[in-house]
Amino acid sequence: MKCKLFIHATNIHQGGGYSLLSALLDACPGEQEVVALLDRRIPKPTNIPGTMFIKFVQPSIRQRFYAEWWLWQNVRSQDTVLCFGNLPPLFKLRGHVIVFVQNRYLVERVALRSFYIKARLRLGLERLWLSWRAGNVDEFVVQTPSMRTALLSSGCVVKQPVHVRPFVKVSGGYQRTMSLKHVRQDGHKRYDFFYPASGDPHKNHRRLVKAWCLLAEQGLFPSLCLTLDANVSSELCVWIDEQKLRYGLKLENVGFLPHDKALLLYVQARALIYPSLFESFGLPLIEASQSCLPVLAAELDYVRDVLDPEQTFNPESSISIVRAVKRFLGEGV
Repeated sequence: MKCKLFIHATNIHQGGGYSLLSALLDACPGEQEVVALLDRRIPKPTNIPGTMFIKFVQPSIRQRFYAEWWLWQNVRSQDTVLCFGNLPPLFKLRGHVIVFVQNRYLVERVALRSFYIKARLRLGLERLWLSWRAGNVDEFVVQTPSMRTALLSSGCVVKQPVHVRPFVKVSGGYQRTMSLKHVRQDGHKRYDFFYPASGDPHKNHRRLVKAWCLLAEQGLFPSLCLTLDANVSSELCVWIDEQKLRYGLKLENVGFLPHDKALLLYVQARALIYPSLFESFGLPLIEASQSCLPVLAAELDYVRDVLDPEQTFNPESSISIVRAVKRFLGEGV
């Protein structure tokens, strides 16, 4: 009997996880029989092969529990199950189970107090789920060496192997394709800096905007583009608007953008700035390198895992961010 690949991704519907999931579904070979359990909120994939069956699941506790039970009923010993949303299956399955872990909050014991109560509860429950059901996993997959270290240190892994699979192909690696002098003289870009990120606390928007306020006090007004959803991060957006008005910042928040539209903004910026405090991968870093965009980023392991940035800074310090921006722009530090 022919083996099947089950892709269990009922808790992924936006952000970098959705981008990776879309790429995975597109890459599935036509000769492989695939069963994908997906969140009802995502668009129906197009051009799917006839060998792929998609089962949509409503984002409710009851329906997701039913999806777990359905897997337990339908997976056979010769099948492979790829859990693409950080969490092991609830029940012990007969097939070979691989869990792709990409949410660093689940393996790093960082405080969750900066999140809203709903997000704190969800992340707390997912941490418990990962550690409680890790015995149902045959192997784990992560995207970077530092994420592998974090997962191994979390106590969730017993004897299972943890493989590093970047899931992104960058031919030739990351190479600078233009001099900084050329970048500084390029006045045809819409923005000086671009930061595509959600408003989650670890994305570090407040320190970044404080850095822009410090630059304004020094008479420097580089333009910055953000992609914050005002409905999800309303308090943060209000605070940013206050700073923008107070200091006269050249700052534009274009709101949440689908991934394909966000990609178009890379070519409209002179550089990517990335002050995130931690990431499982940092997909925008790779996308910037693919767009030949210079990168200013936190001096942290997750950045060095994937590229060699033009400038680095201490993400805990707005002054350090200011100095990196000034170095990049050729201003005196």
